[in-house]
Amino acid sequence: MATPSVTELSLLKALWKQQPLSSRELHASVEAELGWSFSSTRKTVERMLEKGMLSQRSLHGVLVYEAHVDKVATLAAFAHDFGRRVMEIDSPLPVSMFTGSKLVDRQELAELEQMLQDWPLDSKE
Repeated sequence: MATPSVTELSLLKALWKQQPLSSRELHASVEAELGWSFSSTRKTVERMLEKGMLSQRSLHGVLVYEAHVDKVATLAAFAHDFGRRVMEIDSPLPVSMFTGSKLVDRQELAELEQMLQDWPLDSKE
């Protein structure tokens, strides 16, 4: 799986919170954050479909989208990258930095902690 860009992550977060969503609903949920046009949302959705990050189906005659990437694994990859590349930390990030997140529940937090602890030290991104 390709690592999502920051804007792709915004769309994924909207879908993880509520899915399926039509492209209009998805745009409405990220419009204030991203400040872009509906056509930009549609183009990003198309790219994400091509990358396999989203799935598409018809629901009551409307195309709707769902995240096709695992939330916890995606967040673990971002956290690992942030720790390694930005903060120059070679050891796993403490899971306490994620407490209070509105994006993950207690079980997902435990999964995230385990994924970060098990991350291969010599992995090539």
